[in-house]
Amino acid sequence: MANDVSAGSTTTTIAGRLALGITLLAFGLGSVDVIDGVTAADAVSIAHYIGGVALFVAGLFAFREQDSGTGTAFSVLGALWFTWAVTDAGSANAAGLFYLLFALVVLSLAVAGGDQLSQGMYGLFLVGLVLMAVAAFAESGGLAKAGGWFAVAAGAVAWYTATAALAHWPTVLPKRAAGRGVTAAG
Repeated sequence: MANDVSAGSTTTTIAGRLALGITLLAFGLGSVDVIDGVTAADAVSIAHYIGGVALFVAGLFAFREQDSGTGTAFSVLGALWFTWAVTDAGSANAAGLFYLLFALVVLSLAVAGGDQLSQGMYGLFLVGLVLMAVAAFAESGGLAKAGGWFAVAAGAVAWYTATAALAHWPTVLPKRAAGRGVTAAG
């Protein structure tokens, strides 16, 4: 089994993915009310400092390392998490609009390419944000919880990706042979 840790294995990328994973897990778990007394509002400090500041700084370091894809992703996501943490949406529709705009950024990151786990993480986060936007517009607690679970899944993938790079675990799915009787050479 191949251990493709070259994509996103720099210290900056690992730190950024850990920050994103922790932020997504805190935000998602707070949104689903699975832990008694913990709400999405309790994730604000984590989103502010880890998701906002630390992720933004990781993005700047990635730019310094001339990794424009990671730099763009981390700095933009850091700015969005920071904004989410310090802004009082004011109304459900304002919150829905913010989630929708956040989802457009994550859509750009998902289609931009990269390794399979990053695309999967961004895809899960995208679905979560769209569900959260619709939930805010429709004032639906059930959709908000569903969006939260997608954020939890995205956070778990981000955490795994960072941990896999540190531990040299597999980060790509093995390729399947083309058909019967075909063997892999190499």
